[in-house]
Amino acid sequence: MSYIPVDLKYVDSHEWLRVEENGEYTVGVTEHAQSLLGDVVFVELPEVGSEFEQGNDAGVVESVKAASDVYSPIKGTITAINSELEDTPELINSDPYGDGWIFRIMPDGEPDNLLDADAYSELCSDEG
Repeated sequence: MSYIPVDLKYVDSHEWLRVEENGEYTVGVTEHAQSLLGDVVFVELPEVGSEFEQGNDAGVVESVKAASDVYSPIKGTITAINSELEDTPELINSDPYGDGWIFRIMPDGEPDNLLDADAYSELCSDEG
């Protein structure tokens, strides 16, 4: 079973969210998702200032096996991107909940449909 930090929130498309002190959310893909992808070789990041609806494509993570869209887990505006991923995309594999974060987003309204660690763990085990 993949490591699922209890202090984060999750969505069923396998992104995680961490609320920051200023109200922004840091977003990345879960350990479960990166393990299914395999070795990450490229990350397409959103532009700072871009606005997304919840569930919109906000980027792409490409691995040696597949490409997977990264969805905005909440409605809001991108405030920062992890430009380190442009040169070292493998950070998503080595540290998905830390240095492998993808973007920060300032929410527009209260996020809904977020899962806690237990609900996300159940989702992952239901997928087989």
